[in-house]
Amino acid sequence: MALVIPAWNEAEAIGAVLDEVPPDTVDQVLVVVGDASDPTAAVARGRGARVLVPHARGYGAACWTGAQAALTEDASVIAFLDGDYADPPAALPRLLAPIAEDRADLVLGCRDLRRFPDALPAHARLGNRLVLQVLRIFLRGQPPFTDLPSFKIIRADALRSLRMREMTYGWTIEMLAKAARAGLRIEEVRVEYRPRMGGRSKVAGSIGGSLAAACKLLGCAFAYASSPCE
Repeated sequence: MALVIPAWNEAEAIGAVLDEVPPDTVDQVLVVVGDASDPTAAVARGRGARVLVPHARGYGAACWTGAQAALTEDASVIAFLDGDYADPPAALPRLLAPIAEDRADLVLGCRDLRRFPDALPAHARLGNRLVLQVLRIFLRGQPPFTDLPSFKIIRADALRSLRMREMTYGWTIEMLAKAARAGLRIEEVRVEYRPRMGGRSKVAGSIGGSLAAACKLLGCAFAYASSPCE
């Protein structure tokens, strides 16, 4: 399994994230940074990760850069999680299990906020709910998504079939909508979501950032959930 970690200016957190990656579960770790000068890169290399720089800015661009590298090296399964410490890498074996047991093609690490309810601000949760409602309407409630997580694992052949093109924060929306419309087997696994380590979220860290992201995500939900897969 290849692990892709988008990490823009996460030098404070990336070391702790990489230290928690289960070595017997992951074959290669790909950390995608914002640019070559990002101090995150040096920390990641020091932990043995391969560092990549995308050709364009954007969460989707970072995910796709890592995914393309993993696909080129014939990874059969690709995992994605954020580099801010909120997603716990130790949960990777639990998310991998449904794929390893041939029950799922895509597994979503849905955020469990019971221990750290403030890890995701109220305005970010509201935005999530609005986008999920749009998805439910256009996908007629099947499958009944409960979150839009950054933590997810997908079969390489399934990812290829989705023909991902969204290079923004709409990457996850595109993946979920296209996977649902394509009839992929999707399973959700609850994963404890933690406060980020250092810095501030580029999206949830401010109301303005969350509103801008919510508008973008709503647009992606309309676009990808209401149209046939391309």
